[in-house]
Amino acid sequence: MAYSIGELARRTGVNVETIRYYDRLELFGKVSRSPAGRRVFESQDVDTLLFIRHCRELLFSIDNIRELLPLRGKGPCSTVRVIAARHLEELRVKLKVLTSLEKKLSEAVSRCPGDASPDCSVLALLQAPERHLSYA
Repeated sequence: MAYSIGELARRTGVNVETIRYYDRLELFGKVSRSPAGRRVFESQDVDTLLFIRHCRELLFSIDNIRELLPLRGKGPCSTVRVIAARHLEELRVKLKVLTSLEKKLSEAVSRCPGDASPDCSVLALLQAPERHLSYA
């Protein structure tokens, strides 16, 4: 069955512009065109796009997705595991950074008087983050 880009978007919940972006990156492989030059997607493209969407929801990078796409249904699982483990470690590092940033911003917001005074802890944090933020 053939799908227009709009129908593909409706079926997958992925924005049309995002689908065009993935097409430009050739994540679908070679997409057929109608005589009018419009993209024509096939049933397997629905599955591919759903796979990509789920990967993106788990914050896999485009490069990771490019590695994972040809492994679907074929494996080897050991290669998939290596990619996923590497991504998991990257997420853990980012989570540590985000936790630190959340703590610093939370402290600044709680110290902020929220009145008309020029002494604002949030602005102090934003103006001199090197004194207030630790990324470790």
